[in-house]
Amino acid sequence: MKKYILLIAVVCCQNMYTQTDSSKFQLDEFEVTTYRVGQNSPVAHENISKEELEANNHGVDLPILLDQATSIVTTSDAGAGVGYTGIRVRGTDATRVNITINGIPFNDAESHGVFWVNMPDLSSSTSDIQIQRGVGSSTTGASSFGATVNLSTLGNASSIEPFGEVSNSFGSFNTIKNTVRFGSGLMDGKWNFEGRLSNIQSDGFIDRAKSDLKSYYLSGSYLGEHTSIQALVFSGQEKTYQAWYGAPIRLLNSGVDSNQTYNPYDYDNEIDNYQQTHYQLHITNKAIKKLKLNTSFHYTRGAGYFEQYVGTEHNSVMYNGDYAWGKNLLSYYNLDDVIISGDTISQSNLIRRRWLDNHFYGLVFSADYTANKFNLILGGGANQYLGGHFGEVIWAQYASDGSIRHRYYDNDATKNDLNLYGKLNYDLNKDFNAYLDLQYRFVSYEFTGLNNDRSPLDQTANLNFFNPKAGVNYRLNSSSNLYGFIGVGNKEPNRNDFTESSPESRPQHEQLLDVEFGHRYTSEKFSITTNIYNMQYKNQLILTGELNDVGSAVRVNIPNSFRRGVELTGATMLSEKFTLKFNVTFSENKISSFREYIDNWDTGGKDEVTHENTDIAFSPSVIGGGQLVFTPFEKDNGKLQFALVSKYVGEQYIDNTSSEFAKLDAYLVHDLRMTYMIKSTLFKAIEISSWIRNLSNQNYISNAWVYRFNTAYDPTSYDMYANSEDGNTYNQIGAFNQAGINFFVGLKLKF
Repeated sequence: MKKYILLIAVVCCQNMYTQTDSSKFQLDEFEVTTYRVGQNSPVAHENISKEELEANNHGVDLPILLDQATSIVTTSDAGAGVGYTGIRVRGTDATRVNITINGIPFNDAESHGVFWVNMPDLSSSTSDIQIQRGVGSSTTGASSFGATVNLSTLGNASSIEPFGEVSNSFGSFNTIKNTVRFGSGLMDGKWNFEGRLSNIQSDGFIDRAKSDLKSYYLSGSYLGEHTSIQALVFSGQEKTYQAWYGAPIRLLNSGVDSNQTYNPYDYDNEIDNYQQTHYQLHITNKAIKKLKLNTSFHYTRGAGYFEQYVGTEHNSVMYNGDYAWGKNLLSYYNLDDVIISGDTISQSNLIRRRWLDNHFYGLVFSADYTANKFNLILGGGANQYLGGHFGEVIWAQYASDGSIRHRYYDNDATKNDLNLYGKLNYDLNKDFNAYLDLQYRFVSYEFTGLNNDRSPLDQTANLNFFNPKAGVNYRLNSSSNLYGFIGVGNKEPNRNDFTESSPESRPQHEQLLDVEFGHRYTSEKFSITTNIYNMQYKNQLILTGELNDVGSAVRVNIPNSFRRGVELTGATMLSEKFTLKFNVTFSENKISSFREYIDNWDTGGKDEVTHENTDIAFSPSVIGGGQLVFTPFEKDNGKLQFALVSKYVGEQYIDNTSSEFAKLDAYLVHDLRMTYMIKSTLFKAIEISSWIRNLSNQNYISNAWVYRFNTAYDPTSYDMYANSEDGNTYNQIGAFNQAGINFFVGLKLKF
């Protein structure tokens, strides 16, 4: 794999310094537009500006800042938007939402998830964001499947003048954010340097859901006559107390006796401790007229662990006093039983750490050629992931023959990912444009060693995907256009699908056929986009409770499912002082048929239930957002602005059964935002801002998990997570409650 990466890099860079044009680079050349779609593209998309990001940038994670985007639902484990947060687009979860930073993949190569907490305050170094809904364009990465979010930090290099900025925020739950930004401006017409230091602290809304987040961003840029180069490094270190288990839903709904901040973890160091550092080198060359070459090298280094107490002293509500269902058997940790006074002890309270130690590196590249009637982009990416996974016992009540940091499992994973694409935009005439996008992707995945349950992992997989896309755009007049799009996406199973199965029982890859039609209208005071989509899935992976040939309950393929809906996104200027922004999505998200397998605690077997035409989990049929912006005055020396921000999320199910017992209620939340900016002789600008969230103090749940089982014995008397359904059917539900009314205030000084 390494030799392929080197070969491609040489091919992409060999013409880098050919001198055929003497024009100077513009400062916006660092914006890697190759990875974005244009305004008239047939792909459903939305651009989020830096100003929109800064409006609520008081330390919350990026998903919370994107909450007003079309078809998006966000959630926070800690309930306050700081720490572990998540995002869904059209109901697709984070593992199916492709995230890139300057065109570089950000999703975890194995789990496919996105851990925003690893990059705290990245929004302060983000110039803009583009969200592509549906399959999207191949130029956005290897795994576009459901949606793509592309963050750009490169545009920050366009600052001509030197600057300094100090930003401080304080809010509910002892949330504090301190940020320092600085830039050299353009020196000698060629050089530019920028940096940022950030510190975010929060106790969280949920008990003990504390976050300690530190990060930095540094970049250096060179702008030559034909070549621009930018090197950057950004890093984040997070220490986050675990709030992953959620609270018993019946505890949240118990009226006066409810505990809205409940957290079952009570061991004082039940934390996640992880640091991730990203290195990027971007090179753009325009020496040849009409041709732009982009090459980006990247390396990501990550290492850290989560620490957990296992036993009866702490977290006893979860484990119910039975040693975490055998998870603290000494044999589970490759430790011998202990004999004391002739008694054999096979269990022990203990503290474990489960580590990740990983490297991710490679390059992405493109050649962008523009002629009179067409634009052709050829490109791709070659990446390799090396992941070390191991577990340690750092303390045990009965240690047997173990030593400190006794390693009880250890395994390695290697994943190679190569993709090549060609993308053509062709103007048939002044009003009609056609679009063709073809991508080939190759994935190889290898595991060696022992998994965390000490089962052998050794296996290898190779997958090949072809992802074609096509679209048309027709200009009706100067104000409106029609477009149509059809595309295919393929996605490999994730790490657990591989490691908890054998090659014989391994699930197949998922496939998505995405068909969309839309209309865009823009005038001086009003704009609206209407998009109709039909996302047809083949072999979608879901949890059904079924056991495979190695006894693991893993995701299985279901033949047919779909997401269909209509999205409306618009804005209107009501007057000189009032502006209204809005979006709404109406959708239907269904699984045609699947068989659920429910654990029977009495027999030790599985009970089967067949479900027909059920709703896909976490896919509300209505999602809406709106902002009423009032600007009392806006002058050269200052600006005052208020915004009433609303978000509606319809009822949704937390599994695929459409059971009333697994349904989350709809919620409507209102925020109030204020920004006051004034210029002075001492500072370029002084900005005072405030953000009051959840004005109506709503109690609402944005995320949850569920486990269903059958038993003749009522567990609700001793298990607070247990809830009765019908007959002998029960469930356990852990819910993530969000904070009631809370606030942030901030002061920003610009030099």
